[in-house]
Formats: sequence, structure tokens, C-alpha cells
Amino acid sequence: MSEIIKIYEDKPSEAAIKKVVEVLKDGGLVIYPTDTVYGLGCDITNSRALEKLAKIKGIKLEKANFSFVCSSLSNLSDYVKQIDTSTFKILKRALPGPYTFILPGNNDLPKEFRKKKTVGIRVPDNNIAREIVKLLGNPIVSTSIHDEDEVIEYSTDPELIFEKWNNKVDLVIDGGYGDNVASTIIDLTGYEPEVIREGKGSLDIF
Repeated sequence: MSEIIKIYEDKPSEAAIKKVVEVLKDGGLVIYPTDTVYGLGCDITNSRALEKLAKIKGIKLEKANFSFVCSSLSNLSDYVKQIDTSTFKILKRALPGPYTFILPGNNDLPKEFRKKKTVGIRVPDNNIAREIVKLLGNPIVSTSIHDEDEVIEYSTDPELIFEKWNNKVDLVIDGGYGDNVASTIIDLTGYEPEVIREGKGSLDIF
């Protein structure tokens, strides 16, 4: 049975963040707020949790395009190949913010993602998400929660999210109403940045 926990973005409680991190370290799945739609994530180092995440999404883990949610750009080199100055400047301008950047992956990726040439990196402009990742000590592997209802593409109300997901995840964080616009996805692996999906993030960063 799942649990819902209230955390305030302007002043996330240390005890609450610690509780979330314990659930993640234990292989749990957590629904948490970001600067766009609510995310569903797990600890990048936990194979069992990664398998569960893929199963919920109905895809094979090695085929999954999950994002890596980081607390800052400082750990980028753990998973991303050396990037040039112009690429780094774009990241610096845009992050933290509502963007997912596709970057070239390196050989230190967790074994589940080694076959992947690229990784999607997120540094959300949301204190709750970033504090969780900071305390966890490594990224959260994440995907957004879709709603089958065509009218509401994404769930925004944490109470309703909890009702729908409580038998599939271990913890839902109520960080207030979420947005219903997804992140802007930009591929930075080619010569020119390529917009894969226009979302909440403005394209004025170029």
C-alpha cells in the first residue's frame, strides 16, 4: 500500500526528504513534483526498481527512454561524454528549467543503459526534486505520468494521482498542483541543437 506525503517546495522538510530517499534506496517507486508534470522515478543504481519502472510503462528496460534527473550540472560527467563549450553554455543558460537535453552517454552508464548511445538529462527548477536527488547522491531515473483520459493529458492533482497510482508505487509526494505541459526536449548530440518536442521550456535559450 502506498503513502502520500506533503512537502512544501519553498521549504522542503529535511525529515520528509530523508523519508523519500529511504524509499528510493530501498528500491521503491516515487511520484514527485517537478517544474513541469509530475514524474515517476526510482534510484538509478537499483536494478530491481528500474525493472519495475519499465514494467509499469509497459516497455522493455533496454528500450526505455527514461530521463536522468540531476540536482545540478556538476555530476554530468558521471554519465555524459565530454561536451564542448557551446553545448555546456546552452545547458548553463537553460538549467535548472523545464528542459530535457539529449546528450551523448559515456561508458559509465548503469549496465541497464550501456547499449544506449544517448541519455536524456533533466535538472528541474523544483526544490523538492533537486533536494531528493542531492540527498540520494545520484540521479533519479524518471518518466512522466500519463493519463489515459484524452481530455487531461497529464494528472496535475496529487490527491487524484495518489488515488490512481497507490497500488503501483510506494510513495506519492504532494508538492501542490503540477503543470500539465511537459518539458521541452532538445537533442544536443548533432552539429545543431534539434528540438524533438516543444513543451514548457522556451526556445529563446539559443
